[in-house]
Amino acid sequence: MLIDRAKIFVRSGKGGHGCVSMRREKYRPRGGPDGGDGGKGGDVVLLGDNSLNTLISLTPRPHYRAESGRPGEGSSCHGRNGEHCIIPVPLGTIVCDVETNERLGDIDADGQRLVVASGGLGGYGNEHF
Repeated sequence: MLIDRAKIFVRSGKGGHGCVSMRREKYRPRGGPDGGDGGKGGDVVLLGDNSLNTLISLTPRPHYRAESGRPGEGSSCHGRNGEHCIIPVPLGTIVCDVETNERLGDIDADGQRLVVASGGLGGYGNEHF
C-alpha cells in the first residue's frame, strides 16, 4: 500500500522549572541563593531516511511528543534536557503546517534534519537573581 500523504500532530517538550534554593552551610548563616536552571525541552525533528519509500509508518501513530526538561535542583544543579523526538521520513517529503498552510520545508537528502517544533527553554534558578 502506498501512502503519499500523512497528517501528524507534534508537540515539543516544555522547559523545566528553575529551582528556588538557599545555600546551607555550617558556618555561613546567610549563604545566598543556589537554585539551578531548568533543562531545555526536546525538539521534534524529521529525519530523511533513504531506506523508506512511503509514509505508511506514520499512520498508525499520528501523535508525536518530545520529552520535557527536568527541573533544576539546589547546589546550582541544572535540570536534564528533554530527549528529542526523531521521526524518520522518506526522501522527497514536503512538510506543511495545516493550520496556516505554510510550507515548513522539504527533506531531500539522507540524514537531513528538519526541526518542526522547537523545545522550550528552561526556567532560571534563583542563583541568577
